[in-house]
Amino acid sequence: QVQLVESGGGLVQAGDSLRLSCVVSGRTFSNYAVAWFRQAPGKEREFVITKNYLDSRTYGADSVKGRFTVSRDNAKNTVYLQMNSLKPEDTAIYYCAGKNGLRPGVRSSDYNDWGQGTQVTVSS
Repeated sequence: QVQLVESGGGLVQAGDSLRLSCVVSGRTFSNYAVAWFRQAPGKEREFVITKNYLDSRTYGADSVKGRFTVSRDNAKNTVYLQMNSLKPEDTAIYYCAGKNGLRPGVRSSDYNDWGQGTQVTVSS
């Protein structure tokens, strides 16, 4: 049974940093792509960031470029989202999503597996 579990969310001030974690179980992690999405109150879920480990290219929404990075630890079956210089508009529930294969996508429909989400709130 596949399971994705996010953690690390919280309440921070503008300019602060947070690191979210997504622990994956039930899949062959070495052949599994993970992306981060977020959903703000009253808005649709949107793509945040992912990385293609076949060519080491990172794909991120314009709103997070230069501030957010993604990494993974295959030994821990964990993907991390490092968020720096947080802004109030980053406030959302953050979800990790996964799919078999290492080639990621940027659409929600590209992913079969989803975590329950973790709340990030950035105060001004």
